[in-house]
Amino acid sequence: QVQLVESGGGLVQLGGSLRLSCAASGFTFGNYAMNWYRQAPGKERELVAGISTVGRTTNYADSVKDRFTISRDNAKNTVYLQMNSLKSEDTAVYYCNTAYRRRNYWGQGTQVTVSS
Repeated sequence: QVQLVESGGGLVQLGGSLRLSCAASGFTFGNYAMNWYRQAPGKERELVAGISTVGRTTNYADSVKDRFTISRDNAKNTVYLQMNSLKSEDTAVYYCNTAYRRRNYWGQGTQVTVSS
């Protein structure tokens, strides 16, 4: 079955950096686009970044452009989110996502907390 397991979240100071990872299994990873979403308390889940199957195309929410970088390693079945210059508004649970056979799959999420 499809499994997405995020890691790398934690507590970081304002302006700091974190790298999230999402290990995927149960499907042919290199054939599917991958996304990172986040959900802050009291807010709806929002798309943060997406990457195409071989990584040629990426897209970002305006709020994270030039600060976050999504990448993938198809040999390791893993997608990453490098987050730099973190702001308090980046505090959220971050989720890995893919649409496999027209169904959305989500990981359990990893908490990112930016402290001032």
